[in-house]
Amino acid sequence: MIRFGGGNTEVLSIKRILAGLILLVSLAGPAMAGGGLILRDDVCIITIGFYEAHFTAYLPETRGSEEFCRDLPDTGKTIFVLDYLHSGLKLVPVDFRIIKDTKGLGQFVRWEDVESMVDIEDVTIFYQPPTIEPGGSYRVEYEFSEAGDYIGMVTAGHPTNDKIFNSVFAFSVDKPRYPYWLLYALVAGLFVYLFRYAYVSMASSDD
Repeated sequence: MIRFGGGNTEVLSIKRILAGLILLVSLAGPAMAGGGLILRDDVCIITIGFYEAHFTAYLPETRGSEEFCRDLPDTGKTIFVLDYLHSGLKLVPVDFRIIKDTKGLGQFVRWEDVESMVDIEDVTIFYQPPTIEPGGSYRVEYEFSEAGDYIGMVTAGHPTNDKIFNSVFAFSVDKPRYPYWLLYALVAGLFVYLFRYAYVSMASSDD
């Protein structure tokens, strides 16, 4: 427990907590989209090994042309579009799988996590076999009938050898989440609180 007003030990503890908060925010920023999805200049990017593609999800029946990156606010018909940013993707087969997040892996899911599942087919709700899209745009359609947490998995080949690259990302469907700005607001409020008490602590020590 941290007690304020006891001198340098308490101030040092405050500094350590502040450093931890800074680290938390810095880690949360790149991961806001989740796993293999990143936000770059407000654009959703999926990374598949060294490949990159612009990732967009649409809910045409309920949200029209509104674009989504990670969390989908409604069930129903969903269209995922990968617009290739790396020309090499146009030459290789790409597949797309959706599984239920039955283990609660969440946004920090790794490929190794899903690989460790005994039988991934048991939790797979959709799979699109590998296809080559020379036009540079990969499209997937699926109709979600249930709200919940899901994991998307994408694999892509290499144009000159047998190496396979992969990407995995978590997303939710029709499931409310706290907005990320609320996390930053809470962290900012805690910063102000700790700085205030640090100042009071140092002032008390000087008296």
